[in-house]
Amino acid sequence: MESLQDLDVEYRRRFARVAAYRESVWRILVADCFQRYVDPDGVVLDLGSGWGEFIRNVRAARRVAMDLNPEMPGRVGPGVEAILHDCSQPWPLADDSLDTVFTSNFFEHLPDKDALRRTVREACRCLKPGGRLVCMGPNIDVVQGAYWHFWDHFLPLTDASLGELLGLTGFAVERSVRRFLPYTMSQGFRPPPFLVRLYLRCPPAWRVLGKQFLVVARKLPPARAA
Repeated sequence: MESLQDLDVEYRRRFARVAAYRESVWRILVADCFQRYVDPDGVVLDLGSGWGEFIRNVRAARRVAMDLNPEMPGRVGPGVEAILHDCSQPWPLADDSLDTVFTSNFFEHLPDKDALRRTVREACRCLKPGGRLVCMGPNIDVVQGAYWHFWDHFLPLTDASLGELLGLTGFAVERSVRRFLPYTMSQGFRPPPFLVRLYLRCPPAWRVLGKQFLVVARKLPPARAA
């Protein structure tokens, strides 16, 4: 995996100039899409939280952010618990302590499939039975070669391959969308935020412009997961 210094510098190079735009887009994404998966009275973890655009905007009784970027604790905002931690190692969280784990554009940055499997197993351990894992990321089946235009992409994933892993690690997939959001907000065209809201309300457009998958899974009760 990258050094902490690389994470810090690379993130600023890639996102600093579009930080305000990303914040405005994530405010809409959370309100119009992702909040439905997060209980306002529950506990949510933003896995690979980056600068915290999701966790800052979501409503929950307890909000936790996990990342290795040393800038993360100073970026996520007030009221968010920051955990600087390698997600592929045992998490400093209790069993059955989370209602939702959310992750966006993160799994592809893990170094290999073993690291991803360990990460998903930790998510399963820390989620309550019935708790949700919500995953979004670039679908290599759609993005193809452009997937590798980012230096820190290591794992090629699709909604199907991720769904198979989740089925092997104690989850049941309840929603799988092959094409959801466009690929990136850090390069190229940046539509006005009001168009983002319209896009979310128009699934036929996803089939044309969507290059990221959305996978939502629930943790199975112990008897069913065994």
